[in-house]
Formats: sequence, C-alpha cells, structure tokens
Amino acid sequence: MPLYLKNGEYNILFIKRTESVRTHKGQIAFPGGGYEAADRTLLKTALRECAEEIGLAADKVEVLGELDDEPSLTSNYVISPFVGIIPWPYPFMADGTETEEIIEIPIKALLSVKENNKELSNGDTADSYSFNYEGRIIWGATARILSKFLEIWAQASEDK
Repeated sequence: MPLYLKNGEYNILFIKRTESVRTHKGQIAFPGGGYEAADRTLLKTALRECAEEIGLAADKVEVLGELDDEPSLTSNYVISPFVGIIPWPYPFMADGTETEEIIEIPIKALLSVKENNKELSNGDTADSYSFNYEGRIIWGATARILSKFLEIWAQASEDK
C-alpha cells in the first residue's frame, strides 16, 4: 500500500488491473502479486511487484509495516499487505501488461466514501466494504484491507 504526501495531504496509490491478467481483471487493487522463490520474503515480493507493475524502485520505499493477511474470497489467494511511504512526485509507469492505470486517492476522501456490504462466499455472508471514489469502485479483499488500514489511520491521526 503505497502512501505519499502531496500538497499537504496523504494519498494512497492504487492500480487498475488490465483485462489480460489471469484473475481480478479490471479491478482496482494495490500493486502486488505472487511470491517467487527468488524473493525469499513476502516483503521482497511486494517490492518486486511494485517495480514491475508501476516502476517504483524498492530503494524508494520506506516500509512502515505489515497489515494482517487477508484472503481473497473469489480466487483463494491470501494477501500479505505492506504499507510504505514513497516519494512524490515520482515517475510511475503502468506496465500495460498487469497494470492499465495508476490511480491516486486522498485518504480523507476514502474516509468519507466507505459503504458497508455483505459478501457471499460459499453461501455464507461476511462483512464487507466498498469505496466509491469518483465512479471508481474498490471492493473485495482490497476494500477489506483498506478498511482495516483506515481504522488504524483514523485512530492515529486527526482524520475521522
């Protein structure tokens, strides 16, 4: 979860996935992807994937920590999210293969557009969330991770 300070306001960087990826086509997500043995750690996986998908060099990320793992209910992946501060401005570049677009959203805006939903998984319902920012819908595991992060953010800051 890349965070950066722009014009005195913290933002989160998201990607829109292309229609050519195997899963989660066209969805808004955080940069990231699958572990490879050469990575040796999930943090290195996250940093490698950021470099591949948006051109963010690993040495430009100040890692703040890791959030709780979050399962994807539709693809059976388990996501291990990391939070990091990145420089702004930065010459990001969507790779075009996995990342169609790079999206920035102010944290203050995300705090005001959260919607509570129920999500179905194998006939069961679970609390879920979505965020509608300027017609862009963030849902599923990304929204659950974001919701947990925003709760921490609101407790630690003056943003409510």
